[in-house]
Amino acid sequence: MKKLQRGFTLIELMIVVAIIGILAAVAIPAFMDYVKRSKKTEASLQLNKIGKNAKRAYSEASSYPQGAATALPAKPGGGTGGCCGGPNNHCAADSQAFATEATWKLLDFQIDEPTLFMYDYSATASAVFVAHAVGDLDCDGTEITYTLDGTAANGNPAVVLTEPPPNSD
Repeated sequence: MKKLQRGFTLIELMIVVAIIGILAAVAIPAFMDYVKRSKKTEASLQLNKIGKNAKRAYSEASSYPQGAATALPAKPGGGTGGCCGGPNNHCAADSQAFATEATWKLLDFQIDEPTLFMYDYSATASAVFVAHAVGDLDCDGTEITYTLDGTAANGNPAVVLTEPPPNSD
């Protein structure tokens, strides 16, 4: 009576390894792109908040908050490359800096948690403003910039968000 042997042959194992390699080659870049896109949503959400607060202020005073707000939060160690170099490559939350800056105070805007982007705001005419979100998401030295333009034609406040070109980071 012949003894039955069970197991996998080397060819079967190599086929399984090849299939896993092909799946990983497809899945990992897609996953990294998904992670980068999720990081970019922060800028859109925070600029949307700035836009809503500016439109509210315009509705109350017929003018956007005037002035130039410093880019906050500050870069870690005053370095370059967005928030790279901070904990988890984020800028530390600094709600006090937002609270003491006059223009941010007028906009009722602050960030209370670590962030990937630095935000600035400038309005020199009562019916026009511009806000930016600047960040380096993968710390490769290439910063991307989101721009929020606010206008008020015939007393109707409106904002337009301009995103950076695809794959510009």
